[in-house]
Amino acid sequence: MSGHSKWNNIREKKGKTDAQKAKVVTKISREILVAAKEGGGANPDTNGKLRDVIAKARANNVPNDNIKRLLDKAAGANNAENYEANIYEGYGPAGVAVMVETMTDNRNRTASEMRHLFDKYGSGMGAQNSVSWGFERKGFLAVTAEGTSEDALMEHALDAGADDIGVSDGYGEDGDETAFEILTSVENFSAVRDELSSKGYSFLRAELVYLPGTTVEITDDADAERFRKLIDALEDNDDVQNVWANDR
Repeated sequence: MSGHSKWNNIREKKGKTDAQKAKVVTKISREILVAAKEGGGANPDTNGKLRDVIAKARANNVPNDNIKRLLDKAAGANNAENYEANIYEGYGPAGVAVMVETMTDNRNRTASEMRHLFDKYGSGMGAQNSVSWGFERKGFLAVTAEGTSEDALMEHALDAGADDIGVSDGYGEDGDETAFEILTSVENFSAVRDELSSKGYSFLRAELVYLPGTTVEITDDADAERFRKLIDALEDNDDVQNVWANDR
């Protein structure tokens, strides 16, 4: 079974290098610290935001020992790290809308770097809500298709409150793995994830995403190359957590 993602802009990237994997672990570690601070403590049983980030960490193969150390650090009175989350919006080549989630200990530095990258490779950074109005916040789960009954997964997911289910290839280390993709509302994300987990499903992805309402096709080769450079540069920035775009 194979297929193309109905939500291609949130499909797992193929062939992540070791350096990219290490950067993902660093960024998720930062998310755990912030979720503990903003969500009311380092206990995932009472902090839903933290519980969601831990699920994302496990889907990205962050070791349990790392997660435990981060929770201990977040619970400590001497945790001096002070990160804040921000979203930057702008346009890439061909009018593609781009949203960038960041987590930084220096807002001025991050804003300057985001503006520089949008000016260099795109059409400039926009004001708040300049493009976010065209995106919807959704829960996203990806379950490996191998050994999974599509009918059973669909029944379990929909009964738990999922909105939609699709199938996509392009997962795994070499991009040759197929997965079922599940969309939920933000409100139902944790419940759907927990219910599927209790039934033995494991996740390749488990996180909140921004899904575009409409998409833009880049037809010019030069624009496509500039867009690729913009996305690569944004994702390579240490302060950037996630990049969402409405390209297709």
